[in-house]
Amino acid sequence: MNPKTATSYPIARTSALFIAIVLISTSAIMGRIPLFLILNHDFGSIADTILLGCTYLAEGWIWIPYIVVVGWYFKKDKAIILYSFAISTLLTQVPKQVFFPTITRPIASGIDPQLIHTVKGVAMHQLNSFPSGHTATAFSIFLLTIYLFDNKKMMLIGLLYAMLCAYSRVYLGQHFPLDLGGGIIVAILTVEISKRIRKNKQDVKEI
Repeated sequence: MNPKTATSYPIARTSALFIAIVLISTSAIMGRIPLFLILNHDFGSIADTILLGCTYLAEGWIWIPYIVVVGWYFKKDKAIILYSFAISTLLTQVPKQVFFPTITRPIASGIDPQLIHTVKGVAMHQLNSFPSGHTATAFSIFLLTIYLFDNKKMMLIGLLYAMLCAYSRVYLGQHFPLDLGGGIIVAILTVEISKRIRKNKQDVKEI
């Protein structure tokens, strides 16, 4: 499918934006801690295992097999994938390290630790909470996949993957819902900027 004529991507982008707005606005209305405590509910050992696996599937290394499978095996646009990886990393790490380095994670935010559901063996981070890098990665991969493949059936699977990966960060006690909203905004910007860079480079080649 030609990305230039994609019809599923705008739907995926709008869906992601809607989720981000809900997370950010609800956090603003309720407060980031009360909303976190509601969503950080313990659903048992099976949920612990599933959502821990989801977190692993949204770590930075996931870009490597993605580039290999989508870029080389399926012969999709490798350039836009590489742009997305670089931009997602930049838009996540600069705010974390430069603009919001002291924003605390749940465990360091004054919440009684006994109220926070955690999973055994998961190291609890204290700072650099906003935005959520795992969420940015998961939603970037989701949006980029729909842009490259334009498949409505895949959109449901991709959205489920992205939402589970994002939710896992709250479930594991690593992020506030507000951080997830920020990560989704990063993902939308990532793919949009990558598309623009790709288009500009193609335009230059055609001159």
